[in-house]
Amino acid sequence: MSRFWSPVVHTLSPYVPGEQPKQDGVIKLNTNENPYPPSPRVAEAIASAMSRLRLYPDPRASLLREAIASRYGVAPDEVFVGNGSDEVLAHTFQALLKHDAPLLFPDVTYSFFPVWSELYGVSCEAVPLDAAMRLQLADYRRPCSAILLPNPNAPTGIALPRAAIEQLLAEHPEQLVVIDEAYVDFGAESAVPLVARHDNLLVVQTLSKSRALAGLRVGFAIGKRPLIEALDRVKDSFNSYPLDRLAIAGAVAALEDNAWFAETCKRIIASRETLTHALSGLGFEVLPSLANFVFARHPRRGGAELAAALRERGVLVRHFGRPRIKDFLRITVGTEDQCSRLVGVLRSLL
Repeated sequence: MSRFWSPVVHTLSPYVPGEQPKQDGVIKLNTNENPYPPSPRVAEAIASAMSRLRLYPDPRASLLREAIASRYGVAPDEVFVGNGSDEVLAHTFQALLKHDAPLLFPDVTYSFFPVWSELYGVSCEAVPLDAAMRLQLADYRRPCSAILLPNPNAPTGIALPRAAIEQLLAEHPEQLVVIDEAYVDFGAESAVPLVARHDNLLVVQTLSKSRALAGLRVGFAIGKRPLIEALDRVKDSFNSYPLDRLAIAGAVAALEDNAWFAETCKRIIASRETLTHALSGLGFEVLPSLANFVFARHPRRGGAELAAALRERGVLVRHFGRPRIKDFLRITVGTEDQCSRLVGVLRSLL
């Protein structure tokens, strides 16, 4: 039946998400989910919103935009919301990144970026990270239409300081710079404060990781009004209601519970440092992560081999069979118990 496909479908190499196991008892450290439940306020807010499910949600999700604006010190019309940050980024490709000159992003990065480039016909160039898997600003001093960087980067976990992002913005005043901050709350510096003085900056975040709402699908972008208007135009040409009533209510409640948010992030950061130390003790090279995962490789065992052996023992981690990183494992920071059990299994394997 492929004769009915549009031409673009034949050339697509779709993004492959991490495995979602059907069986119980698996230690799931492969998709960077928060190991702790969301704020109790989320369930209360969702239960309250149930009585109005017969009605369409607010197409602008105004309450959520206002909550995000209040949390980050920006105006509501500088906020865009969508069905997870993946949708927000996809709209960004269509609305702001489709130009004649190439879009630049790292060669080792979120693997959805080249997929969207192909889907939307966006010219792009992958800029190699250095030998230490770090991004060098000098490598981006080349002709381009825009620059797209995860910060912290995925899957490496390495982050640029805010001052480096500002330097990049200053060096490219005529190009849009998009910073994907899916993991920023685990120790990195957000670029959101730079939006006030840089009209070429768009910052994208998600509530999937630090707010433990991966199952609710809520993401957002912050930028100057013309950038947000472009995203709104694409959204309203695609789906006027990307966020349902339950997602809006739950997201607002999660944003308002700062005590839960701070405590959960603190626990994950502490577990990350403990896990990094333990993996180093087993001989792993562990990149310096400021995310809720670590990226590590062992000098005597291949990444695919280790991932398969772990899976046989009920532990899921993420392996990418791509050049430069095929020997690495991306390991989500789980609970203290999950991380301890992972280390125990690795010790027996090594």
